Amino acid sequence: MTASYPALRLRRTRASAWSRRLHAETVLTPADLIWPLFVAEGEGVEQPIASLPGVSRWSVDGIVARGREARDLGIPCIALFPYTQVERRTEDGREALNPDNLMCQAIRALKDAVPEVGVLTDVALDPYTSHGHDGLVDAAGYVVNDTTAEMLVAQALNQANAGADIIAPSDMMDGRIGMIRSALEGESHHNVQIMSYAAKYASAFYGPFRDAVGSRGLLKGDKKTYQMDNANAEEALREVAMDLAEGADTVMVKPGLPYLDIIVRVRQAFEVPVFAYQVSGEYAMIEHAVAAGAAERDVMVLETLMSFKRAGCSGVLTYHAAHAAKLLGG
Repeated sequence: MTASYPALRLRRTRASAWSRRLHAETVLTPADLIWPLFVAEGEGVEQPIASLPGVSRWSVDGIVARGREARDLGIPCIALFPYTQVERRTEDGREALNPDNLMCQAIRALKDAVPEVGVLTDVALDPYTSHGHDGLVDAAGYVVNDTTAEMLVAQALNQANAGADIIAPSDMMDGRIGMIRSALEGESHHNVQIMSYAAKYASAFYGPFRDAVGSRGLLKGDKKTYQMDNANAEEALREVAMDLAEGADTVMVKPGLPYLDIIVRVRQAFEVPVFAYQVSGEYAMIEHAVAAGAAERDVMVLETLMSFKRAGCSGVLTYHAAHAAKLLGG
């Protein structure tokens, strides 16, 4: 039993800033952040992305500079996504297997320059295919599962051989986690983690990302035959259970804010590390609200990130990572 008003005044502990800090139930630090970065060809290159205000593609030397910035800000991990030139895109996405592709160049450069910063790599074929899908398509345009999974295994090994610390399959093919885990073990990559995009929804919030990796204008159809229906929650738990059983170390829910309920349910059901991806559309909404004078960036960034932590996330992938880390004293 607890006391009742006025013996109990819940506002007492809110009355002072020091007391609010003392009684905070959730803590957000730079160590909770993963910074997604886009890799472009060339040297000394920065390509601003119009639909992601404040975000650019960087050539490998720029990615290394961002890696040093992450280290200095206390951000423990960077996530890499390549912008593949159109002439390197094919129906089968074979550039994903090139040991000297942009992703592998950036991985090696980061691990040479800032080995203390973790490198997370996206495993999916959409940055490499001429049709913009995450996998291989048949004559009817359907993304086939098993042959795609075989390609993803080879892609994962390519990235692990280059030095990736975390393999993050974002494709949503059935069975690929077990296949990738087996291949990593077989090649003695025992400590390479797998962060599975376990509950990735077919979402309207991905548009700016597709601009960033150059797939928006190429995508034929949609991704609803492999990404999840936004009406489904129980299915997300089945997806997570399958990926954990196959060897995922951590799981991700994507997008973030529209799916906080899924984050809560996954954390409660499985008691494993859960990450959220605050995706490009979420980032863009904040930035456009700020530009319109409808919001203050600093407080909105921290409030949204805190919501992920409060829901049970171990960490968040966010394009606001560097800005948030500065606000948090990184």
